[in-house]
Amino acid sequence: MEESIKSPAFQAYQILHWVFTVVPILAGVDKFFNKLTEWTMYLWNPLGRIFGSAGTFMHIAGALEIVAGFLVAFKPKIGAPIVALWLAGIIVNILFQQSNYDIALRDFGLLAGALALSRLAMHFDHPHAELPRV
Repeated sequence: MEESIKSPAFQAYQILHWVFTVVPILAGVDKFFNKLTEWTMYLWNPLGRIFGSAGTFMHIAGALEIVAGFLVAFKPKIGAPIVALWLAGIIVNILFQQSNYDIALRDFGLLAGALALSRLAMHFDHPHAELPRV
């Protein structure tokens, strides 16, 4: 099947590819600055103590999110499932916290988007893929 830049499937892939590149990188960077939110308030307390403090945990999480974003950028077939698993972990963390269920629901939607990107990447991200026609 020959794809073009005008193909809805390719456009959906590109939208998801860019979103799941940029958003994890921005969220990861913000784990160091807390300008979007105070990230530690979403962390289940026992989980925060694993690395000594919630702040340290969030710095590690931020670094991993940045790496995941770049992995999606350069190898979405690998990065998208990793982001999906990361989001599943966030959802479980929020459910253990027993609050912020709205955030868990939003993250479930993001997880579904990451899985959709993963499936689209099976078609569009492979070594012998031809560039879409204009």
